[in-house]
Amino acid sequence: MFTAAAHRRTPADRTPLGDGTHDAASREVVIGSGDDAAVVAGDGAVVVSTDTAVDGRHFRFDWSTPEQIGARAVVQSAADIAAMGGVLDGVVVSLGCPPHTPVDRLLALDEGIVEQTHRLGGRVLGGDLVSSPTVILTVTSLGSLGGRAPVTLAGARDGDVLAVSGPLGGAAAGLAVLCAVEDGADPALTERFADLVADYRLPRPDLSQGPRAAEAGAHAMTDVSDGLVEEIITMAGASGLVVDVVSEAVPRPPLLDDAARVLGVDPIRWALTGGEDHQLLGAFPPGRVPDGWIEIGTCLKPGFMSPSSEASRHAVSQTTHRAELRFSEEIGHRTIDDASKQTYGAGHATVDGTPAGALRGWQSFSENGFREI
Repeated sequence: MFTAAAHRRTPADRTPLGDGTHDAASREVVIGSGDDAAVVAGDGAVVVSTDTAVDGRHFRFDWSTPEQIGARAVVQSAADIAAMGGVLDGVVVSLGCPPHTPVDRLLALDEGIVEQTHRLGGRVLGGDLVSSPTVILTVTSLGSLGGRAPVTLAGARDGDVLAVSGPLGGAAAGLAVLCAVEDGADPALTERFADLVADYRLPRPDLSQGPRAAEAGAHAMTDVSDGLVEEIITMAGASGLVVDVVSEAVPRPPLLDDAARVLGVDPIRWALTGGEDHQLLGAFPPGRVPDGWIEIGTCLKPGFMSPSSEASRHAVSQTTHRAELRFSEEIGHRTIDDASKQTYGAGHATVDGTPAGALRGWQSFSENGFREI
């Protein structure tokens, strides 16, 4: 049993799951952390997701505090609950670490886990602590749907509007700043772009937008964990549609373009391929996109490919002065007008009407690790 949380229960840990905003489908802990297993009671379907983070692969203790690493692990798992339209009820944590790991580091990891779980309206239900060659942190999240049907990846429909719940690329930009400084760039860059570095260390998406999107009638949804292009590839394949994103319509955080200029990177590349922002990506019927979400593209049936939504027409009208797409070296030298005349089969993801091709995001089993985006 991962006992740190068990020994530091707060009043919130002896009440029904959540922060008081859950509905009748909320769950109550009958037996919580500290016993052999947690027992949770409640009505309705249970949404379950698990994510693992490995030291040197997903985080580094010289780049992030243990509190940030623990909190980040909760966010990446809980985002999957929100992406199904669910609300976080609680988490179970498994932590592996070398025997020489300082106790203070373990307590700080636990602090980040507990505080972030409470911030999202859930509870730490328990877990396990084992010896391992490196620090490995696994968070399993449980959530409720509130009587709604789950919003799946496969539900997108022809004519749906694609939208995101917040800006993308901040985590990738923050990681790039840390890598650049490690490679000899001015250390002052970490202060100059502190907000972007913070986006990498601990993303703060508004996960309440998941249930809100479900209530608005979202047909499909996912969180942007592996990069926007990876997510639209997955959504296109699951739904059997062509999913097209207008690159200039994708929202970017403040200072991202400045950081890109300093580091010699195209900012749209970070917005399209950078992962771990954990904003939500949804496919909505026209006119049903919730306030605050940003329309970035369309879902179309296979065949003739042309931007059809108002968001796509508006965004394309703003970018047609650019003769060549930004990623010409990767997806071919074609103008937007040329790209809009292409035809595609089911399950294709496109950017500005052109196949995503080599534009890819985080790959779990590639050898490049931190340096691949």
